[in-house]
Amino acid sequence: MSDDERSGDVVRRERFSGGPARGFLSSLDADERIFRADLQVDRAHVVMLAEQGIVGDDEAGEILAALGEVEAAGHGALPDGEDVHAAIETAVIDRIGPVGGKMHTARSRNDEVATCLRHRLRADALALAGTVVGVRETLCAVAESHTTTVMPGFTHLQPAQPTTVAHYLLSYESALARDTERLLAAYDRTNRSPLGAAAFAGTTFDVDRERVADLLGFDGVVENSMDASSARDFLTETAAAAAALATTLSGLAEDLVVFANKGYVDLDDDYASTSSIMPQKKNPDTLELVRAVAGDASAGLNGVLTTLKGLPRAYNRDLQRAHGHAFDAVDAVADATEVAGGAVATADWNGAALADAAGEGFSTATGVADLLAAGGMPFRTAHEIVAGAAERLDGGDELAAVEAAAEDAGVDLDAYVEHAALEAALDPAESVAARDSHGGPAPAAVEGALDRAAGDIAEAETAVGARREALADAESALETEVDAYV
Repeated sequence: MSDDERSGDVVRRERFSGGPARGFLSSLDADERIFRADLQVDRAHVVMLAEQGIVGDDEAGEILAALGEVEAAGHGALPDGEDVHAAIETAVIDRIGPVGGKMHTARSRNDEVATCLRHRLRADALALAGTVVGVRETLCAVAESHTTTVMPGFTHLQPAQPTTVAHYLLSYESALARDTERLLAAYDRTNRSPLGAAAFAGTTFDVDRERVADLLGFDGVVENSMDASSARDFLTETAAAAAALATTLSGLAEDLVVFANKGYVDLDDDYASTSSIMPQKKNPDTLELVRAVAGDASAGLNGVLTTLKGLPRAYNRDLQRAHGHAFDAVDAVADATEVAGGAVATADWNGAALADAAGEGFSTATGVADLLAAGGMPFRTAHEIVAGAAERLDGGDELAAVEAAAEDAGVDLDAYVEHAALEAALDPAESVAARDSHGGPAPAAVEGALDRAAGDIAEAETAVGARREALADAESALETEVDAYV
């Protein structure tokens, strides 16, 4: 083999190797992300080939040693190639000669790349799930300090009912719990091996697909070989989970931006900036960027879906363009998740301003109507009386307005409620304390929610930890098998 032949792309050689489309075909630079994944896939495949007697033990040892050298040299030292898979194979052949070509026995780049993508994406999804669990812990820790910190609650951005900072924060913990579940579900469906499917129709070699899956830490194989080599729904699912998470974070960021504007919360300087011209400004820039990441994530999801839409079975080169969208979405959301968690952890809630705002807009009106209904008044009558009181307020006394509205309606309030109870219902803190239904904002209800959240978080940490441990064990086992040949 000549030096010119050895330095060429082992896949194309001279055929189809030139022309203006060569650079367009190449994904080598973008493939740096899956460089190590490809090396691990190569190692597991070679170990299996040796165990099955498809290549000799000495040949396997040479190939595995060369792969170690390629890894040590790094992605930047790879020879020119159409993609990282071909470049690694070329680099191995450059080092040990034709025997290096046996590494690709009983597989295709189709099942190889599908395996590499799953190998890397599962790690990214798991890392993101772990970050989300950390933010959930932060939300609970801050909430625990604010179970009695009354704040205004809004619907349609209008004052609606008083609640607490703890109840508000736990609403996002609940949403992030579902985001965690989605990410772990995406991980589990990603964590299955396509290797051994070859181009799409399997192979004539006596391969052990389950052995390769086990060496790589996959939970099993994607059985149908055509599905295994062509399926990219794991990209869709992970990108969708990332987009859903980004949407959750975008809502949290928007709330904090608005609350900062109203003086309800003061963001730490590390999560804010000033104006280039207006020195008095403190802008919630990081949260505005968190808010914007929902656009990046949804664009990534749409990119995956649009690329995959209408593709015929089995492999099509369009798939080369699909995974970048998912990885970009995960990367953007991972950064945003950490920033959002840090902003919440370091923010200072202005209890006095929140308390003052909690009763604005007659926010206790629903509580008053509920109190009247609890005393036997038809709820619709109570609703009409309180609505009449709201029309009368115009900055006046709420109790007097309720009494006047009842009088206009010909209703004797004393027949339904004691004066002291009515006064209490008009107090935001008392109104919150009275709403102690399961999941409500009353401090006692929130304490129960905090306990349940702690248990859910512990379960999520265990789930993430178990998956991490399984991957680490598989990597250690693969290293042991490789060492036996090298």
